[in-house]
Amino acid sequence: MSDAGKKLNLLITTWEGGGSVGPMLTLARKLRDAGHEVRVMSDECNRPEAEAIGLRFIPWNRAPNRTDRRRESELIRDWAAATPAEGFAQAIEQVFAGPAYAYAADVIEELRRESADLVITNDFLFGVMAGCESFGQPVIAMACNIHLFPVENAPQAGPMPERLPTPEEMVQAAAMAEGFRAVFDSGLPALNTARALLGLKPLDRLLDQLACLRMTLIAISRHFDMVREPVPPAYRYVGPQIDETAWTDPWDASSVDSEPKDRRPLVVVSFSTTFQNHIAVLQRVIDGLARLPVRAVVTLGPTIAKEELSAADNIQLVASAPHGPLMRDASLVITHGGHGTLARAMVNRLPLLVIPHGRDQDGNAARIAAHGAGLTLAPTASAKDIGDAAARILREPAFRTAAEILGDHVARETEQSDIVQQIERLCDLRIFA
Repeated sequence: MSDAGKKLNLLITTWEGGGSVGPMLTLARKLRDAGHEVRVMSDECNRPEAEAIGLRFIPWNRAPNRTDRRRESELIRDWAAATPAEGFAQAIEQVFAGPAYAYAADVIEELRRESADLVITNDFLFGVMAGCESFGQPVIAMACNIHLFPVENAPQAGPMPERLPTPEEMVQAAAMAEGFRAVFDSGLPALNTARALLGLKPLDRLLDQLACLRMTLIAISRHFDMVREPVPPAYRYVGPQIDETAWTDPWDASSVDSEPKDRRPLVVVSFSTTFQNHIAVLQRVIDGLARLPVRAVVTLGPTIAKEELSAADNIQLVASAPHGPLMRDASLVITHGGHGTLARAMVNRLPLLVIPHGRDQDGNAARIAAHGAGLTLAPTASAKDIGDAAARILREPAFRTAAEILGDHVARETEQSDIVQQIERLCDLRIFA
């Protein structure tokens, strides 16, 4: 319950975007456990994991609504785009802004059916924000990864250069930020069309829609993010929100022990649950580890079949496995760098080899490297390069030491997260009046 003893009615909205689901469900579970009434709106394929933890679930109706996680049903095929900017523009068109009116209409319909004290939305659903704005509905956002919006008064985070930037570098950085804003603005016509249908004034820039948010929660570790003080008042770091997902298969640690006393280090390989055309790099990871004195478990997720890869004697391919129990036995994690996998590796004090494939993953990889808790390679890295990097991390104790230091911070922020209290405080203070 809130400090005032009030039971809140809360609506959480998200979409099937891999890492955009788990943290929102963890938040919903925490709020429900605190005595509040919570319901979740997302794609139909998220219903089983929501209902498995006792949450009420409402699927999208007009908005995009995936019924499964197969790669054939992926809405965003950024891996096939010619450039990262084109790939991100595709995400804006397909989910973030293109169907803005559909998201707005769905959330308004649900709020008319059952009111809410607060809507908590994934930070990329601009249509939900516009719908709440038109309905007079208090709304906040939660970022499930590093904050990606190039806006003023956002937290300044990420690895710091060893020297001050030159004037030329500052001009280049400003141009890159403006270029990123321009990519967002590719979705402005669709968003403004939605706003007109909702009776709202048009915006000059797509990211101006964020002004309707009362607050943005950033669900990562501020220590990991290397954030510079002060954090603007409209943002709150609330630590990683990382329950185990309900759809993973049970895990038996003995399944990777070729002998009862097998002392070879265990390497966990976990790439995206969405398809990022990562079959080839997974095969190179397998080939690189095949020549090392290690045991490895490769979790494939819902978009890759075992038959698409060739395993080795020391490597086990599984569709899924709970990361917590698996990582407790591990010595190294190799990953694409999605925040969910990184967070679980960090709280288990494990060094990482990160092979980013775009999205927020390059920024995550840079942070791991800056903390000294691992190495990063390009997705084009050879099997030899991957094997050499893995062997180096396992051989050099500095990586494990740095991972333990980083992990202590991240675990503390995870355990001490006050995300429920932050939300209760917002409602108790009646700042929405």
